Amino acid sequence: MSRRHVRLLAWGLAILTFPLHVQAATGNPHHGRPRHQRPATPARPRVEAITVNAQRRDFSYPEAQHVPDADTRLTAARLIERGVVSLRGLERVAPNLTIQSINGTASTNFYLRGVGFNDFTQNNMPTVLSYFDDVPFAFSTMTDGMMFDMAGAEVTPGPVGTRHGQSDTGGEVRLRTNDPTDTWHYGARQDIASYARSRSEAYVSGPLAKGLSFRLAGQTQQGGGWQRDPLNGDHLGDANLWALRGKLKWTPDSHTTLMISGHFTQDDNEVVNGIPVHQLVGTSGLPVEGWQQTEWSMRDAFAHLIGRKTGLKPSEHDQFWGADVHFSHDFGPVTFSSISAFETEREGEYTDQDGTALAQADTYRTIDANAFTQEARLQSSHPHDRFQWTVGAFYQRSRMQQRFFFDYTDYVPQRGYMMATHFGMDQESTSEFGNISYRFPHGVTLWAGLLHEIDDRSISGLQSVIFGGSQQDFHGESTAAAQYAGQAGVSWQAARHALVYFKISKGFKPGGFTANNTQVQAQLDPFKPETVLTYELGLKSDLFPNRLRLNAAAFYNDYHNQQIVGTVLIPNYGPLSEITNAPKSESWGFEATLDIHPFAHLFVTQNLGWQRGNFQNFPTVNRAATNAYYAQHGVWKAIDDNFAGVDNGQPKLTLNGNAEWRQPLGPHYGLDVGPDWLYRDSQAITPGGTGFYRLPPYFLLGAHMTFHPASSHWSATVYATNLLNRRYAESGGMATTTYFYIPGAPRFVGGRISCDF
Repeated sequence: MSRRHVRLLAWGLAILTFPLHVQAATGNPHHGRPRHQRPATPARPRVEAITVNAQRRDFSYPEAQHVPDADTRLTAARLIERGVVSLRGLERVAPNLTIQSINGTASTNFYLRGVGFNDFTQNNMPTVLSYFDDVPFAFSTMTDGMMFDMAGAEVTPGPVGTRHGQSDTGGEVRLRTNDPTDTWHYGARQDIASYARSRSEAYVSGPLAKGLSFRLAGQTQQGGGWQRDPLNGDHLGDANLWALRGKLKWTPDSHTTLMISGHFTQDDNEVVNGIPVHQLVGTSGLPVEGWQQTEWSMRDAFAHLIGRKTGLKPSEHDQFWGADVHFSHDFGPVTFSSISAFETEREGEYTDQDGTALAQADTYRTIDANAFTQEARLQSSHPHDRFQWTVGAFYQRSRMQQRFFFDYTDYVPQRGYMMATHFGMDQESTSEFGNISYRFPHGVTLWAGLLHEIDDRSISGLQSVIFGGSQQDFHGESTAAAQYAGQAGVSWQAARHALVYFKISKGFKPGGFTANNTQVQAQLDPFKPETVLTYELGLKSDLFPNRLRLNAAAFYNDYHNQQIVGTVLIPNYGPLSEITNAPKSESWGFEATLDIHPFAHLFVTQNLGWQRGNFQNFPTVNRAATNAYYAQHGVWKAIDDNFAGVDNGQPKLTLNGNAEWRQPLGPHYGLDVGPDWLYRDSQAITPGGTGFYRLPPYFLLGAHMTFHPASSHWSATVYATNLLNRRYAESGGMATTTYFYIPGAPRFVGGRISCDF
């Protein structure tokens, strides 16, 4: 054997035996060596390529095992496999996460670790922020139709804001879309399923000139409606959506990147209509309906009032568009980055909230909103240095005009009229943030961060009109807050494949306004800012590398003025929801993700979330007792109560996971097959709710089978969701006369073909 062969063999053995965990942690297998001792540059790509392929075949994101956080990181492949095509689908792949539709529409409410609140008007800052490509969306509805051509997603629980963006108390969801490529790539995906549902995606990406590349992607969604009106046989719920996204990337040199992105969504989807489960007012009784049946109506007079066609079904008529500019430059020791974005929302939304053919709570909402955000950051350029730092500033300005139209014509004698409420919202905030960390010997790292934020909000021009009757004009209100948020923690790389950490975080969320169906000036009193002090202890471990991974975290949240949907009683009108503050509350729990690869071909992922929470002081109107008093006496009387010691009502236990058997079929093809599952515990609609005030628990089972070549250039999949065809309530709420559930989708069986070249 020649000396050259001996040297090559030695290099090969060194590559195969070099500790994989060090490579994953640093992203550089030569980290820590003096520069003059490092091998020649051509050898480095060979080492990194072998490491990445070996790790990703088993468990994804090996480098994140050395990051002290409780984030859930999701690959694009996992999102596709589990059918995650909207924000709500993320609750199927992350622990302790509940994302619910508001009245069956595109608007969503988040609950992460039980933290969140039901904001029907979506005019306040959410408890959990949504980011697309590092751009925060002030209103979660703006994410509608955006989840296609995805690169991945991350879910971060707990207070955030010292590294980027803005502060929040519940956490954030960060979604990443694919960037332009320097070589030509293109692909398409077609998904067809039950109820004539169709989803189509396509993209093309490649170079335009030296240093200049682009990516263009789009999607359409059609059909899928599974509800029917028992009165006339009409069906409801068909999708009718299309969206486009384009990116242009310019890299004039190896240190500078400029990315310009734009997107547009047209959403004319029909919504999922509610099913009444309890009648609050009247004696006519609820319609007898199956789980896939619902009633709705659109009176000609109401259609004329809102300027839409007669016979309109509950549906969206929305447009969302926006653009953003990302710039970064590496100056050597420091990197500067800037993100500028402008997002718009034009929404027209019709919902039949009483779920009957009567006009008792028919609602049409229009929104005209926009938001501008600007973030600038300076940070250390070398991620493997012992000392890391980030400083930055963030600015946001949003404007919103909303108008609600209500048809109560059949709600007599209490109302029996049509009415409208209009208001405007202005918001502006600035924040400065910084974060530092230092890695000591023996695997110990300390870090700390601080954010200061000033937020100003005002509501103006609120007017409530009863057509053919009275008009009320309300004077404007404003609220301002200046608060600090921060974080401090320590982590210890206790062993090669075991990291433990502890951190304390303070989160801040500004106050705001309840702006729905306003009847008296007092309803516009602003609610206070919310703060939380969170303690978190976490573990990340590859107990048996590439065989068994366990990540877990335990947490305790100490809340002050937690923003909660309470109840206010309007004399001679009835109870209405109002966002208020619980002066003192707490929650605690844990979550875990278990990845198992016990033997060849079998891969299992199990997410578990458990949380409890109590109000320690929460005075408000007891809606259940107030409704019961009205049912008995026919008079509205507020029954005041303090929910001290009452459970916060969020699901105590959430489970989701999947198993997959990956079977090679000769040297050129493979077959992946397995089930997936989801369990969500019961959830209260109102504080202390029982009976129909609480959504029942449910368990869903799905399955998939995928045939693909070894090259993975194409694949063919058959799948089923809700395989057992379970009946379950995805969310719920209250209209003027009824409590209703928003039913979850029945069994869907479908097929998906995709190709990427």
